Amino acid sequence: MGLDRVPEVRCLRKKLAQLSAGNAPEKWAGLLSQQWLEAAPYRCRFVIVFDREGYSPAFFKDMWQKHRIACITYHKYPKEAWPEEHFVETQFTLLNGEQVSLKLAELGSWIGDRKQGLWVREVRKLTTNGHQVSLISSAYGQVAWGDAAAMFSRWSQENFFRYMMEHYAIDLLSEYRTEEIPGTNRPVVNPSWRTLDSRFRSLKGQLQRWQAQFAAHVLHPEPDAADVPKWERRKSDLLETVQQLEHKLEDVKAQRKQTPQHIAWDQLPNEDKFKRLAPSRKRLIDTVKLIAYRAETAMTAIVRESLAREDDARSLVRDLFRSEVDLSPDTTAGVLKVDVHAMANPRSNRAIRHLLDQLNAAEFKYPGTNLKLEYTLLGPPSEPPTTEVGAT
Repeated sequence: MGLDRVPEVRCLRKKLAQLSAGNAPEKWAGLLSQQWLEAAPYRCRFVIVFDREGYSPAFFKDMWQKHRIACITYHKYPKEAWPEEHFVETQFTLLNGEQVSLKLAELGSWIGDRKQGLWVREVRKLTTNGHQVSLISSAYGQVAWGDAAAMFSRWSQENFFRYMMEHYAIDLLSEYRTEEIPGTNRPVVNPSWRTLDSRFRSLKGQLQRWQAQFAAHVLHPEPDAADVPKWERRKSDLLETVQQLEHKLEDVKAQRKQTPQHIAWDQLPNEDKFKRLAPSRKRLIDTVKLIAYRAETAMTAIVRESLAREDDARSLVRDLFRSEVDLSPDTTAGVLKVDVHAMANPRSNRAIRHLLDQLNAAEFKYPGTNLKLEYTLLGPPSEPPTTEVGAT
C-alpha cells in the first residue's frame, strides 16, 4: 500500500535476515502450531498414511502422545467380521477430486497390549464379494470417509511434494550460510573405518579380476611343448599376484574389524568435522510457504463448487494470485477495497466471483489494521468499436 514498485531484492534479503535471526522462525512456527492445536483437542499436526508393513501400536501411541501426529494404515490383525447391517453406503470425494461410493462402518478398537496399546478408530470397507477391509486410525478428529479417502489416495503424499517443488520451490536453498552442528548424541561414521572399508572394497575388486585371469590361464594350457615354459612362468606370476592381494586383503580386513564403524560426534577429528546449512531462514520461508499452501487449498475447495471440471480449480487459483488488483483504502469507512481484474473467460469469472463472495462474507481484516477487506471482481474490458474499411 502506497508503494510504487515491488521492494528490491536486497531489501527483502535484509528483512529476511532480521526475521530469521536466532531461533525466531522455530519459535514462530511452534507458536502457530500450538495455537492451532489448542483450538481443537483432537486435531493432529498432520497425518501419516502407510501400508500395513508399518503397523506398530507402540509407534502409533508414541506419535500421538508425544508429537500429536496421527497414523492411518491397514489393520494387520483384524478380529471377527462385523454385521453387514453396520455398513452404510457413503459417498465422498477423494483427494484428487474423484467421487466414489463405498460401504463403510466405524467402531472403536483397542490394538496392542495393555502397556503399549491404545484406542484407535477402526474403519471397515465392505466389498462386493463380502470381504471386509479394515483400517485403523489415530486421527480422532476425522470421520470414516476421511480415513478411507486418505488411505485410498495415499499416493497424493508424493504428489504434494512434487507440487511444492514445482510451484513453491520448497527444495531450493534459501541461503548458503553455514553453522556449527550443535552437540548431538547421534553416532557418525568413523573416518578411519570408512578409509579402511574403501581400501577393502578396492582390493577385493582387484583380487577378483586377477583370479579371473588366473583361472582363464589355467583352463587353457599350451598344447605346444615349446611354449609350455612361457605358460608356466605366466601362471607363476599370476599366482604370486593373487597371493599378494589375498594377503593384503586379509590385513585390511583385520584392521577394519578392529576399528569401530561409528563414533560419537565429539570424537571426530577437527579436520573431519563438517558444518550444516543455517536452518533459520529456511524454516521461516518454509513456514510462510506452508501457510500460503493451506490458504490456496482452502480457496481451491471453494472454487471447485462452481466448476464443472474440478481439476482446474487449483490452476485457476494460481492464475488469480498472478492477476492484477487495484487497492483503494478508505479509512473513513474502515474498508480496504480490492478490485480484482477479470479473468480470460466467463467460466473462470463465475468461479472467482463465487470465491470473492465467500471471502466478503467472512469479513477478514487486513493484518495490522482495522480495515475490512472488500473484494470486487471488475467487469471484462470492453472491446474497442470496430471501424469498417473505407468508412469516413
